[in-house]
Amino acid sequence: MLDVIKKAMMIGLGAQEKAKELVDELVKKGELSKSEGAKLFKEFVTKTEENTKTMEKNVKEFVQKAFEKMNIPSKDDFERLEKKVQALSSRVKKMEGIKEEETD
Repeated sequence: MLDVIKKAMMIGLGAQEKAKELVDELVKKGELSKSEGAKLFKEFVTKTEENTKTMEKNVKEFVQKAFEKMNIPSKDDFERLEKKVQALSSRVKKMEGIKEEETD
């Protein structure tokens, strides 16, 4: 899944380079002014960034839903369990200390 995202981002970077070349070509031919070219390229980059963020959000949501359906614990679930285990371990150590004192 991450490979797909990486490839999409690389395609986006390639498209950005091509867009820059196209804008530069149009400016060179006089079909766009420098300011129009800069504005057009900036709009392209902004839109590309927005699309990338949307895609990342959608992929993240898809993966989270897939994990939930497969009953795979999340990072938060693991962290919550780790805290519980640490608390229980601490309590057991305290109880063991008390029992050792009682047997002396």
